[in-house]
Formats: sequence, structure tokens, C-alpha cells
Amino acid sequence: MNEENISLPDRQPTLRMAAMPSDANYTGDIFGGWLMGQVDIAGSIPAVHRARGRVATIAVNSFVFKQPIFVGDVVSFYARIVKVGTTSITVDVEVFVQRDPENPTCHKVTEATLTYVAVGDDRRPRPVPPQEQPV
Repeated sequence: MNEENISLPDRQPTLRMAAMPSDANYTGDIFGGWLMGQVDIAGSIPAVHRARGRVATIAVNSFVFKQPIFVGDVVSFYARIVKVGTTSITVDVEVFVQRDPENPTCHKVTEATLTYVAVGDDRRPRPVPPQEQPV
């Protein structure tokens, strides 16, 4: 387990929250399923914006738990699009925690890659619109 204290990325997180007791098992470790759900939410945010509409998760390409998350940790999710296909959008999500406010530390705890598909009102795949050019 890597105990290296690092810094948060120099950009705004896609999602940030505190890990709560209701998200943990009886020993105080945050459930992996809770974290996977939050990663899916964080990854969907840039995918929805890029697709300009509804998306559905079609694959979790990779998911690596590097360190545990504890009750009270502030959890930050950083998501970025890495690939856009005809109907799909692949997103990398990195997860960091900040803990112990008296002696602050920051650790990268998880990284994942997920693929979403743009879907229409009929919930069937639809093309991802072309990227808008900045004015």
C-alpha cells in the first residue's frame, strides 16, 4: 500500500464529498460498492455534457482500489474524457482523499476507466454530437 502524501490535481474536482458512517462497514472502511457508484456518477458528468444529453454506463474497463477510504475522509473525484467514438465516450476517473485535518495528508485511492453510450429518449444508442468549437 502506497502511503505517499501527494497533492490534489491542479483543476476543479468533478465531484467532492465527505465519507460518512452510513457508507462504511462496521470497521469504518468505506464500502467498495459505494465508491464504485460515486465513480460512476463522477464519470457520467463530463459524458453527459459531451453527449449533450442522456448517457448509460456500458462498461467499467478498469477499476483499481489503491488504498482504503475511511469515515471522515474528504473524497475528491477528477474525471476527464479520454476517447469519443461514434456513440460512446470513455472517461478516466481518479479519486483522492484528504484526511486528518490536524496533520493533513492527501492520497490517491482509486483510478478507473468507464465507457458510456449516448442514448436518446428511446434509450437506444445515438451518435455523439460533434465537438463545439470555441468562439
